[in-house]
Amino acid sequence: MKSIVSTRIFAMFPEYTRGVIIARNIDNHGEKPKLIALLREEELKATKDPLLQDIKNHQRIAPWRQAYLKFGSNPNKFYPSVESLCRRARRGDQLPYINTAVALFNYFSLKYVLPSGADDIDSVRNSLYLTIAKGDEPFTPFNTTDAEKPDPGEVIYFDGASVMCRRWNWRQGDRTKLTPETKNIVINLDCLPPVDRAEAQRLTVELTGLVRDYCGGNVRCDLITSERNEVDI
Repeated sequence: MKSIVSTRIFAMFPEYTRGVIIARNIDNHGEKPKLIALLREEELKATKDPLLQDIKNHQRIAPWRQAYLKFGSNPNKFYPSVESLCRRARRGDQLPYINTAVALFNYFSLKYVLPSGADDIDSVRNSLYLTIAKGDEPFTPFNTTDAEKPDPGEVIYFDGASVMCRRWNWRQGDRTKLTPETKNIVINLDCLPPVDRAEAQRLTVELTGLVRDYCGGNVRCDLITSERNEVDI
């Protein structure tokens, strides 16, 4: 199994970098008080951060809004995941502790204002592709049974059987969601400028360490770039 970013994505976004974290035999049960405290701390910071008051022009959110426009999606209607997360925190909402892995990447995404998400490897059918939708790929949104299809030209995360995430990082599918029983996961950290490759590498290593600390298991990481568009899972 591989994680692959289509060359068509890199043709549109040549400086894009994806940090990939593979964690096997993790313990995703229960709540970690220290992690809850870290998450609440970042939520509080978000309510006070003046840069998030003009959220559309935040230096790490504006590039994602521009990317959405480039592949034909309206970011005022469909917020990039990191913008949705920051909007919730900015208005004082507490993020639910769904499970430890989800809490970890939500904390990390909020702290560094970067999109991050994960999938259950055992629910993936084939290799994982970040690619351009034809428009006939099936998608079942998170926590629903209602099937839909992406728009042609939309950036999707796809395993050959169904879409795992629409509009790059806008909405996750239900089939590969993480649960407390999940044992094997792949986490993605999506980086567009001003986040360069060196920072993407540093942050991916940092999140890898957090997964190891809080979830245990066998954890490793890699980078996908325009020069190396696939990694083994």
